[in-house]
Amino acid sequence: MALYFGRATKVFFRTLPFVALRMVVGALFGLVTVVYFGVVGWLVLTLLDAGTVSGPIGGIGLLVATLLFLAAMRFARRYVLYMVAAGHIAVIAHVVETGETPPNQIAFGTNAVRDDFVEANALFAVDQLIKGALEQFNGTALPLSRWVRFVPALEHVLTVLRRALSLAATYLDEAILAYVLLNDEGDNWRAARDGVVLYAKTWKSVLGSTLLIVLGMYAVAVALLLSLTPLAAVFGGLSPTFEVLGWVVVAGVAVTLYLGVLRPWVKTVVITTFLLESRGLTPDSDTMGFIASRSDEFGRLVANAEAVERDEHRSNRDPLGEGRSPS
Repeated sequence: MALYFGRATKVFFRTLPFVALRMVVGALFGLVTVVYFGVVGWLVLTLLDAGTVSGPIGGIGLLVATLLFLAAMRFARRYVLYMVAAGHIAVIAHVVETGETPPNQIAFGTNAVRDDFVEANALFAVDQLIKGALEQFNGTALPLSRWVRFVPALEHVLTVLRRALSLAATYLDEAILAYVLLNDEGDNWRAARDGVVLYAKTWKSVLGSTLLIVLGMYAVAVALLLSLTPLAAVFGGLSPTFEVLGWVVVAGVAVTLYLGVLRPWVKTVVITTFLLESRGLTPDSDTMGFIASRSDEFGRLVANAEAVERDEHRSNRDPLGEGRSPS
């Protein structure tokens, strides 16, 4: 683990151009968050002070504005952040696998993703099945609910562990995606299936290190938020409006650092650990069947991979299609 941690940190610094891009994207999202909720908060407080709206109506307005913002963020995450994050994954995988750093990382990562996934929806579909398969496998490998039967006092601890497992899956699926992007055959479904199988062979070390670093990230995030709270207190001494704005600024800075620095670094460690742990291993049918019996999502991955293989077999057997003679 210490060896991978040090190597991953070196890889992280070697991909600083993409980290800088993530920082810019994170800063933009943070700025949008600050401006949006700053304007919404100012508008609601102004209307409340003027007596134009009542407290309940103002609360409903804030709720609606928040839901609209979350919907917009979800759309942006799927069609913007997904592609940027995948490009960074491609560069990380290339550096870990070859030891070489592409001269133009952003162009390299972007082209690598576009070569394998023509559109964002294709990337999203593969990624969601990978994540679902990992969550189901981890759930059977670590049946946390059984532990509560023996030690009820562990319920709160296990709640934290469940959340950590869910968050870990978002990093582990990026590690599988790195394996997919290293695939030279161009069959994303088969590569995704094989990547999950390799994870099942290495899950103890990979998941263990991922959980450790995710829990550490929780601690860092809390410490970061606490270190920024004095800024909100300074604004709070001016007026209630400035207090709201102060908390919005704190949230914006935290989002920027989280998306721009913390997530990329954690992702680099997890991807490096998985690629190095799985190096030299090969997928096998026994492990594949073991996972399929415990994960419906993995079964869908297998079905998609087998469909592609059948199509390739037909194409190789009869390029003109189903034994028909040319007319």
